[in-house]
Amino acid sequence: MSGESAPSPGGVSRRAFLGRAAAVGAGVVVAGAVGFGAGRATASAGAASARAGVVPFYGEHQAGVATPAQDRLAFAAFDVTTPDVQALKGVLGSWAATASRMTRGEPIGPTETRPQRPPIDTGETLGLPPANLTITVGFGPSLFDSRFGLASRRPALLEDLPTFAVDFLDPARSGGDLGVQACSDDPQVAFHVIRNFARIGRGTVAMRWSQLGFGRTSSTSSAQETPRNLFGFKDGTNNIKAEDAADMEQFVWVGGDSDQTWMTGGTYLVARRIRMDIEGWDADFIADQERIFGRNKETGAPLTGTHEFDPPDLAALDAAGQPVIAPGSHIRLGSPAANGGVKILRRGYSFTDGTDPTTGRLDAGLFFICFNRDPQEQFVAIQRRLGSVDLMNEYIKHTGSAIFAV
Repeated sequence: MSGESAPSPGGVSRRAFLGRAAAVGAGVVVAGAVGFGAGRATASAGAASARAGVVPFYGEHQAGVATPAQDRLAFAAFDVTTPDVQALKGVLGSWAATASRMTRGEPIGPTETRPQRPPIDTGETLGLPPANLTITVGFGPSLFDSRFGLASRRPALLEDLPTFAVDFLDPARSGGDLGVQACSDDPQVAFHVIRNFARIGRGTVAMRWSQLGFGRTSSTSSAQETPRNLFGFKDGTNNIKAEDAADMEQFVWVGGDSDQTWMTGGTYLVARRIRMDIEGWDADFIADQERIFGRNKETGAPLTGTHEFDPPDLAALDAAGQPVIAPGSHIRLGSPAANGGVKILRRGYSFTDGTDPTTGRLDAGLFFICFNRDPQEQFVAIQRRLGSVDLMNEYIKHTGSAIFAV
């Protein structure tokens, strides 16, 4: 799509979002959503935008997947509160038109209008650059129920995740009809997206849950250094890098073999809120921490290597004939070698939400996000393996879960 249009006083133009849709009726919600951020941008324009801190809204795929991970996250899941498909179409169109302006660092409308009317833009990002803002929108399985006549358009791979051994899920932090991921190097810019999407959708959608994240927990570009998680270890060393086109095509982007043509070129987002037992971890001795991860805490190197990116030798034995990398270590169970070569694109963030009023301990951890071409064969298969014997399970529990077709 090449056309963009701003919200108008009497309503919001839907041309930017729905212009591609030839169908009429409920099906246009799905067909049009494929265009959320679609349409090729030239390489020169993309390079110039990147230098200016602007990630193009329009491109071959939605931004916020292969985009180098930014420093901050604002994520929200919404439920649709009306059976009116036209109202839903209007909100999705409004979101797209709004997103195209936000990612350019522009207000979505005047902050000063008639004195007796609220401003169109809430104003907290006036004067701030977009700081590499990306806005990524997905559809949850529940959107394809009987309300909008979309059951026949649901991809077979879009189904609620199964229950895992480490699950202590809070329904109020799980699921959702629509998922919105806003990432930026400025937390206020990311928050501005969720705040305004919620305001624009009021009366049609309601926020089900939200999560703020700080400090990316994986590298998604070869130009980025590997960050550390709240356990103090380098996380996602062997993550897929956006520059690896072969891995992106094999493990991230949905191909033409999808049962739903509108998903071609898309992907599946899995979100998991993982609470970490920070206090318990801090009391554990360093040798045990390294045994759990299978890596040296300071360097990030596997226990069988010297440097971070040394391949782990899963067959290596110590002097007593025991595996140097423990059978239940995180690096062993999650490695592609232990999972038939399967990989996922990780794009998570650390979080802290104060303290648990019952225990007084920190409510902090990892808001895990990953993108997969086939969530059942990728995320679910890997998580089942981790959930069975992962030594780290002593210190974590999953409290929220969601999946969205992007």
